Amino acid sequence: MDSMRPTTPLIAAAMFVTGVQHAVPQNYPNPFRAVHDWAKPPAGREMGRVGDVEVDPDGKHIWAIVRCDPTVSHGRECTDSALDPIIKFDPDGYPIKSFGGGMFVWPHGMDIDPDGNIWVTDAIRKEWTPPGKRGHQVVNFSPEGKVLMRLGTPGVPGNDISHFNSPADVVVAKNGDVFVTDGHAAESNNRVVKFSKDGRYIKEWGGTGYAPGQIRLPHTIAIDGHGRVFVGGRENARTQIFDQDGNHLATWRQFGRPRGITFDNKGMIYVADSTSDDGRNPSFAYGIRIGDSKSGWIRAFIQFPWGDPRANRVHGAEWVAVDDERNLFGGEPYPRNIQKYVRVMP
Repeated sequence: MDSMRPTTPLIAAAMFVTGVQHAVPQNYPNPFRAVHDWAKPPAGREMGRVGDVEVDPDGKHIWAIVRCDPTVSHGRECTDSALDPIIKFDPDGYPIKSFGGGMFVWPHGMDIDPDGNIWVTDAIRKEWTPPGKRGHQVVNFSPEGKVLMRLGTPGVPGNDISHFNSPADVVVAKNGDVFVTDGHAAESNNRVVKFSKDGRYIKEWGGTGYAPGQIRLPHTIAIDGHGRVFVGGRENARTQIFDQDGNHLATWRQFGRPRGITFDNKGMIYVADSTSDDGRNPSFAYGIRIGDSKSGWIRAFIQFPWGDPRANRVHGAEWVAVDDERNLFGGEPYPRNIQKYVRVMP
């Protein structure tokens, strides 16, 4: 398989920037050891399907979206539930705080801003929107669960400056600007919407398509240490890089079908891919790909051993977070788990 790799990082970077697709070898090292059964659900509660996971500003505690009722069909687990879907876990995996009960239909993406406030998207599909003031919004909470701001019009899908249609994820820049990926469906809005710290609409970019800058299902968004905006287009099977004004900088395909993106304090990028093996991206396997965030050169790979494309559902981590010690946490809708990985190699 080594013959499939570019001979130098310079050639590799050129290939990645131009977006040339190539089969990706799976024989990368795995510098992590899985720690099973790390996360414990709140007392008296069954673990639900897990959405986004994020690390608290202290670098140790983990915030996670744990959806409410695992017996309800995927995509609307909190419709008729008062359970809190936003849970904070201590370093040993025990829940110590929760909130957000009765406020969401399908809590999906999350970010922690520089002030420690929590932002959560409600990515309910348009056809599943129940009556009331939930869905198609982004809610900003204090660390104690107080609502500080809402973006979008709750319960009303749309495509203008005050409406979303199934917003998938959110990220907050160091200056407080807010970026929302809007469109958890291949033929939805498929855009990135930028707001100021006080919630004022600034601009948007994207649109449905395959051209540079266009998106098909922008499932995840993240900002690296250089301020670049990374958008994972799941249906396009590519990660696109923009500046914060929406100018397209690069397209990377070597990370598979991105569902979750994060960065560590050493300049590495982590991309969770839990749908490639289902026939839509057959040269890639389920797993978390780890690479240099500047060049895009892949350095390591955690393959999900239980991934079975015949089951036709998400397996393993859909989201990924990394703490200050560079340990990983994968948010898994199936098998309803927060999977911890301890780093055992440099």
